[in-house]
Amino acid sequence: MRLGWQANFVLLTGLSLVLFIAAWRGLPDHTAPAEPQQTHWLRDMASSYAQLARAPGFLLYVALLSMTTATFYAFLAGAPIVLGSYGVGPAGIGYYIMLVPLAYIVGNYLTTHLVHRIGERTVMRLGQGSSLLGIGLMLALALAGVDTPLALSLPLLLLGMGHGLLVPPTLIGTVGLLPALAGAAAAVAGLMQQLMGAVGGFVVGLVPHDGAVNLGWLMLALSACAAVAMALLQRGQATRPAAG
Repeated sequence: MRLGWQANFVLLTGLSLVLFIAAWRGLPDHTAPAEPQQTHWLRDMASSYAQLARAPGFLLYVALLSMTTATFYAFLAGAPIVLGSYGVGPAGIGYYIMLVPLAYIVGNYLTTHLVHRIGERTVMRLGQGSSLLGIGLMLALALAGVDTPLALSLPLLLLGMGHGLLVPPTLIGTVGLLPALAGAAAAVAGLMQQLMGAVGGFVVGLVPHDGAVNLGWLMLALSACAAVAMALLQRGQATRPAAG
C-alpha cells in the first residue's frame, strides 16, 4: 500500500513530538535566578550582534556553514528535475536522493571518532575535500555525457559524507568562538543557513536542468565559496574556537 503525500506531514509531526519529549525529559535544568535588568533587552541583543559582526572568525564560520547549506539545498532543489530528465518517475526519485542524507549520517558518525584523533581542523579539511571531489566527479560524468541516475547520485555520496564531516566542527566553531555570545551566535548561524539555503534553492530555477551539468556547476560554485571561507580560517586569519 502506497501512502499519499499527506503522510509526509504525519511523519514530521510524529518526529517533532518525539524530539519535544526527548528534549523535555532529557535536557538538564540549568535555570539560574534572574538578575536585575540593567539595560533594555533590545540594547543587549543589538550589542551582542555588533560584537559578533566585529569578529572575523565568526563571520568566516558563518560563511562556511551557510554556503555549505546552500550547496545541499541546491542539490535538493535540482536533483528531482535532473532525475526527471533521466526518466525517473516521482516514485523513484526519493531512492536516489536519499543516498546523500544517508552518507551524511555516516559522515557524522565518523566525525565523532576522528575529531579526537586528528583534530577539528583536519576533519573539516577532509569534509571539504570530499564534498568538492564528489561534485567534481558528478560534473565530470555529466560533461562526458553519462546521463544516468546513478551517475548523479553515486558521486554525491562523497558530498553527503563530506558534509557530515564538515558541518559538526563548523557548528562548534560558530557558537564556541565567543562563548558568552553563544545564543546570539546560534541565532545568526541558523538564520544565515536558512537564508542561504533558500538562495541555493532559488538559483536552481534560473537555469535549465535537462542534465546534471548546470546543477553541477552551481553546486561547485557554492561549495567553492565555502572552501574559500575555510581556507581563510586554516591560514590563521581567524581565532581558533574555544575547546568544547
